[in-house]
Amino acid sequence: MLVRVGCEFEYSAPEATASLWQVRPHAEGDHQIVAETWQPPAPARSYLDAYGNACDRLTLPAGRSLLRYDATVEVPSTFDDADKGAAETAIDDLPNAAFVYLLPSRFCWPDLLYDAAWDLFGSVQPGWTRVQAVTDWIHENIRYEIGASTAVTTASDVWESRTGVCRDFTQLGIALCRALNVPARYIAGYLPDIAVTPPDLPMDFCSWFEAWLDGRWWTFDPRNNEPRIGRVVIARGRDALDGAMVTTWGAAQLETMTVWADEAAGPN
Repeated sequence: MLVRVGCEFEYSAPEATASLWQVRPHAEGDHQIVAETWQPPAPARSYLDAYGNACDRLTLPAGRSLLRYDATVEVPSTFDDADKGAAETAIDDLPNAAFVYLLPSRFCWPDLLYDAAWDLFGSVQPGWTRVQAVTDWIHENIRYEIGASTAVTTASDVWESRTGVCRDFTQLGIALCRALNVPARYIAGYLPDIAVTPPDLPMDFCSWFEAWLDGRWWTFDPRNNEPRIGRVVIARGRDALDGAMVTTWGAAQLETMTVWADEAAGPN
C-alpha cells in the first residue's frame, strides 16, 4: 500500500546557523520511496552516516526559514512481523553489526538497570517472550506525558520518574534489553494510524526499538504495544542521539513543526 509521509519546520535564527537534518526515509527497509519533494531553505549537502541514515547538512539563513519534506512511500500492507518462538543469540555468536547494540550508549546505560532488569525479567523465558515482557511492562508502568522529559533525559531517568514520551519508552526498552544481553537499537520514523483508532494527539515523529533475536531484527513498540501497518524508518542507531531529526549549532529557534503520516490513495 502507499502512505504519504513528511514534515514542515519553521525556524527563526538571529544569524546564519549550521544544522543537520534526518527527516528522509532510510535507504534500507521494508519501504520504497515512490515520489518525494525536498525543499530546504538553503543548499544542502547529503551523506549517509555510519548507520546508513540519510543526513542533510545545511545553513539556516538569518531570519525566518521554512523546510519541507513530502513523500509517497510504498509499504507492506501487513502488520509488523512477529515470531513468538524467536530465540536469543549467545553473545559469542552475535554478528559484529548487532554486537554494538549490546554496549552502553549516551542515553542507554544497561549497567544502571542490570539488577532491576534481572529482578523483573530474569525468570521469564529468554527470547521473544522476555523482550515482549519488557515491552508490556513499560507500556503498563510508564505514563505518557508530553513535556515530562528533555533532550538529555536518559533511560535511567525515565525508570526513576515513570513518565516520558515515545522516545523515553523506547530508550528504556533498549536499556533493559541490553541489561538482559539482548542487542537493541533505536528506530525513529513515521507511523501512520492504519487499522487502529487514531490517538487524541497531534501527529509527530515516532520511535520504537528493534531487538536481535534468531538472526534478525524484530520490531517492539513500548508506546503503542500493538502490531502496526506502515512504519517508515527514518533513522537507526544506538539511541535518540543517532536519530535526532534536527540538530543546530547556534541560537535558531523552532517556531512551528508539522508532521504527517497517512494512508495514500493508489493509482486509479
